[in-house]
Amino acid sequence: AVDILPTVVVENSELAFAKLARGVVDAIADLEIVGITGSSGKTSTKDLLGAVLARFGPTVAPHGSLNSEVGVPLTVCRLGSNSRYLVAEMGASGVGHIEYLTKIAPPKVGIVLNVGKAHMGEFGSVDAIAQTKGELVEALPEDGFAVLNVDDERVRAMASRTKATVVLVGLGEDADYRATNVEVDTSGRASYDLTCPAGTARVRLAVFGEHQVGNSLSVIAAATSLGLALGDVVEAVAGSGAASRWRMEVSEVGGGVTLVNDAYNANPDSMRAALRALAHMGTSRRSIAALGEMRELGEASHDEHTAVGQLAAELGIDRLVVVGAGAQAIAQGARTAGMTADAVTTVDDIDAAHDVLVEQIAPGDVVLFKSSRDSGLRMLGDRLVEESGTPAFPVTEVTP
Repeated sequence: AVDILPTVVVENSELAFAKLARGVVDAIADLEIVGITGSSGKTSTKDLLGAVLARFGPTVAPHGSLNSEVGVPLTVCRLGSNSRYLVAEMGASGVGHIEYLTKIAPPKVGIVLNVGKAHMGEFGSVDAIAQTKGELVEALPEDGFAVLNVDDERVRAMASRTKATVVLVGLGEDADYRATNVEVDTSGRASYDLTCPAGTARVRLAVFGEHQVGNSLSVIAAATSLGLALGDVVEAVAGSGAASRWRMEVSEVGGGVTLVNDAYNANPDSMRAALRALAHMGTSRRSIAALGEMRELGEASHDEHTAVGQLAAELGIDRLVVVGAGAQAIAQGARTAGMTADAVTTVDDIDAAHDVLVEQIAPGDVVLFKSSRDSGLRMLGDRLVEESGTPAFPVTEVTP
């Protein structure tokens, strides 16, 4: 005998999944949805917002980076009948993708973090990327809120593309939610004075990197736009750390060594942010950056990798380990900007990078791993963490 199971036959499984997810959304009363997009920082921001909202009601946020035509429905289908908040990270690799996602999870609040050069090879231009990111604010209702980064001209310009109330966040003087007196401690965590319509507060972040200031402003603006009290939101932000792997993931290992694994993905903006964070963390320590290729940059690839190397030199990063043929322009840029030949090492692959780092890392060092996902440095970081208590990771005294 053959068991017969209930079956639904559809012409297109992806579209059917989208309709199923929308049905789940429509069945839940009083559900508040926040959509997040941007060229970098989406996952860190959704993690922070998800952690904050979870303190005020049942909240669903994506695991990892489930932000695609399949990832958004997967997240939506985790909703329960009592869910109060849904955080939807929305990525795109072409025009119309975010519009499609907003029809699955129609947001009341939309956050646009930035418009950068990620996926330049697929979009063709930064303007095309901006056009697509703006699809999020176009989908907002009149009683919704568009949270826009005032310090990014292309994001700021999206104010004209929405019927919703525009909420500007950033460092600029006309930001509705403005950060001033930003300080970054030697652990890489930022704090700042917040001024906004709901009042003022000193905000202290548990996540790493100065770039998290803008992310946290967006989170605070979104949460208070949903009616939550500023003081409670600021307290929740201060108590929320990173939730997804390989995003400024900090591990303290033997010999006082700090390993910073930010290699889930990379583009020019996130690479610069990670290097600045490393510079802060290396203020009184020796800093090492293991950097791999940033992919999907198209014709801009060589110049962008060169610029990364130049920035590493300008920030005073002590040593570079450049991994893979596609990243070699980083080494060229660093040397051109003044880093010595001894301070820059180029290797062909992850195994070679491992051997170099094991030889070079000394007590007290802080080491950054940063590359696009398929370049593999996230696994190198994991490997060194795993080996940190074994003879394979002999931290020895060396002369900087």
